[in-house]
Amino acid sequence: MYLPLRNAVLSSPDYPFLPIDAPVKLDQNESAEDFPPALKAIVLERVANASWHRYPELNSETLCAAIAEHDGWERSGVVVTTGSNVLIALLIQLAALDSRVLTVKPNFALYGLDAKLLGSTLTEVLLRDDFSIDIDGLIAELDDTHTAGSGPAGVIYIPQPHAPTGSLASMDVLERLANASKRWLLVIDEAYHQFAETDASEFAKRFPHVVLLRTFSKAWGLAGMRLGYALASSEVARNLRKLVPPFAVSVMQTQAALVALAHPDYMRQRVASTIQERQRMAATLLQHPTWKVISSHANFLLIHTPGSAQAFNALLAQGVLVRRQDIYLGLQGCIRVTVGTRAENDAFLSAAGLNPST
Repeated sequence: MYLPLRNAVLSSPDYPFLPIDAPVKLDQNESAEDFPPALKAIVLERVANASWHRYPELNSETLCAAIAEHDGWERSGVVVTTGSNVLIALLIQLAALDSRVLTVKPNFALYGLDAKLLGSTLTEVLLRDDFSIDIDGLIAELDDTHTAGSGPAGVIYIPQPHAPTGSLASMDVLERLANASKRWLLVIDEAYHQFAETDASEFAKRFPHVVLLRTFSKAWGLAGMRLGYALASSEVARNLRKLVPPFAVSVMQTQAALVALAHPDYMRQRVASTIQERQRMAATLLQHPTWKVISSHANFLLIHTPGSAQAFNALLAQGVLVRRQDIYLGLQGCIRVTVGTRAENDAFLSAAGLNPST
């Protein structure tokens, strides 16, 4: 049957995720705890008192101002959307529709999926064996002589820290890449940066072609609200905003983020607890006879096992859901586990045949 659809869409795979119910859910790198009940009550009261028959703000101006104040950024350089994953596609539309998308491999699936869906030329440079970035390999791919006129060479996506490995690039590596990519839009995805205790905003201020992506889904515990944002130069942000649908962020989303930003201590406390639990889990996993845990700077751990299917199924049989990673090149035998609450983490460690440490 003929369908009037683009071949790039027809040939693209679905997003690689299969929802599974389990008592202990550690498969999506979500916050270990829900948004605090007291803050939920504030949000719900504000939403109840809002005018539901009116559109929200055109470009989330009030929320952009609050983000700018919290993140130490110019208000004109903040762009808010319904999830930072939306921005991944919008940035390709902004600078790579007729050119290239460059990233590393393995990586967050949407960089490659969106590049293919939008018809961009995708280049993925393999990580080194220790999961560090092959900076020389990336720079070697920056040849933009094929680009006509003075148009952009494309978009580069670098997660910091990296998903799904949890590795962290040094600022020297990022600086080399920024200096070598002046005709590219260099996007540093900081979805997990709080758990690495890093902040690339001062670095990004020095390079107008650098864009930071951040999210309320992870450390802030608002994955269900679907909110993310970009920090960019005022000129990049002004043009990126043209691609964001008007009135895109709802009253509920806006109020949830505003309340969160007004009470950041809960987020900082949870980040500290997550880091502590991540270290405890990693130390306990060192006792496993066949599993190897990879050092992580995010809210998850990547673990190499003799067989990811067997490990996944054995854990699920005991009520613990993790994420297989063996679909990615270089991650054969790997599973990924989110750092959950202490009780959830103990359940995972026990299911793995280990005695949870104190």
